[in-house]
Amino acid sequence: MVITPEEVDIWRGQPTETEYLEFKEAKNQYDSDKLFGYCVAIANEGGGFFILGVENRPPRNVVGTAAFQDVSKIAERIFQTVRFRVDVHEVRHAAGRVLVFHIPSRPTGIAYHLDGKYLMRAGESTVPMTEDRLRKIFDEGKPDWLEECSAEDVSAIDVIKLLDTQKFFELLTIPYPSTQSGVIERLASERLVHRNGDKVSIKRLGALLLAKKMDNFPDLKRKVPRVIVYAGKNKLRTKADMSGTKGYAVGFEGLVDYVMSQTPQNEIIKSAIRVESTLVPAVVIRELIANALIHQDFSVSGTSMIVEIYSNRIDISNPGKPIVPETRFIDTFRSRNERLAHLMRHLHICEEKGSGIKKVVHFAEFCQLPAPSFVADEFKTQVTIYGPMKIASMDRADRVRACYQHCALKYVMSERMTNQSLRARFGLPEAKSAIASQAIAATVEEKYIRLDEKVGTSRKYAPYIPFWA
Repeated sequence: MVITPEEVDIWRGQPTETEYLEFKEAKNQYDSDKLFGYCVAIANEGGGFFILGVENRPPRNVVGTAAFQDVSKIAERIFQTVRFRVDVHEVRHAAGRVLVFHIPSRPTGIAYHLDGKYLMRAGESTVPMTEDRLRKIFDEGKPDWLEECSAEDVSAIDVIKLLDTQKFFELLTIPYPSTQSGVIERLASERLVHRNGDKVSIKRLGALLLAKKMDNFPDLKRKVPRVIVYAGKNKLRTKADMSGTKGYAVGFEGLVDYVMSQTPQNEIIKSAIRVESTLVPAVVIRELIANALIHQDFSVSGTSMIVEIYSNRIDISNPGKPIVPETRFIDTFRSRNERLAHLMRHLHICEEKGSGIKKVVHFAEFCQLPAPSFVADEFKTQVTIYGPMKIASMDRADRVRACYQHCALKYVMSERMTNQSLRARFGLPEAKSAIASQAIAATVEEKYIRLDEKVGTSRKYAPYIPFWA
């Protein structure tokens, strides 16, 4: 593999460092022990590139590095220390010498360590891995948690008592079988139960979707959705704290209805008449709850999907770090739990074609709400939907987020963002085009979008595309 200066420039153009990219200036030298630690941490996170000679913050200028002049020697030292091969590339960039360490991914089910410490990255340094993260790695290759049994060797009538089979067939929009055997056969064909002679075992996936009462399945009790309603804009006073009782599929409509019933109302004027309107449209809540249920990491213990309702926003979070970067939610789709996603689609609860987040962003724009916020860490993924806010009250981060999401949404719809389209998104007249121009300039500066020079160079009608296009 040969790494070119052009590839280095593409990496520099990323708006943030990612799981597979780490930059360090290291103009004169770099600590070899830190290098070894990063090799282990990046390998544990799936592999990537550790780059010396480039500023680690935007605009990430190439400053050149004098570290590790003998490339073959440092490659040998890395192998002797961490016990896996790292390819070291010396790139002669026009602005200076750049060293690129190409770090492979760890093998499935194995975590690398350095002197007994299993490392991962945190900000600009490396830290010991969390117990949950280590457990998840060591569990790789084991049977899927959802495919294991939650209740074993029960009778057919017990299955019907424990699972809401009536609702299951209603969701499938097919007639209910005339015999118990027909019910079990259909459940077995969907791999929700396993037949063993006269006895039946209910898989966790079956119980998670169809349970009449989740309390009947002790290993799933901590996986029920939870809704917390606060009295104001913070957590100081709780009005309600409710946990779900039914399986995800059979209880989905009730969960969405309850969240909407607790969502604050806004009073708007239409044709001189005061009209009550919910803070957030129901279609947005529906899509985000479905997404959070489907994409949660079931290996994270002690937590569940949570909806938190404040007077000015709604937070919806699920356990686990997302498997695609937050900046790519609009254009990239990948299910963490493919069987769960497939069955939720089969039961007409979600579409399983990556349109959920696009719908959320589209409705935020249609209703001229602030852009939703997507934030993730090692333990959870959180989406925040905001209530109405005038653009004058939005800070720089709000406007940049809205501009990037508008640009990305336009791109996946085979269109281009312009000053005019962004004005329409914010509800601004042409006289206030400077506000849109400032938002675009700030988003370009953050390297989330760039000018699409292939389409045109007119400044007034300049088209923009997302950084990944």
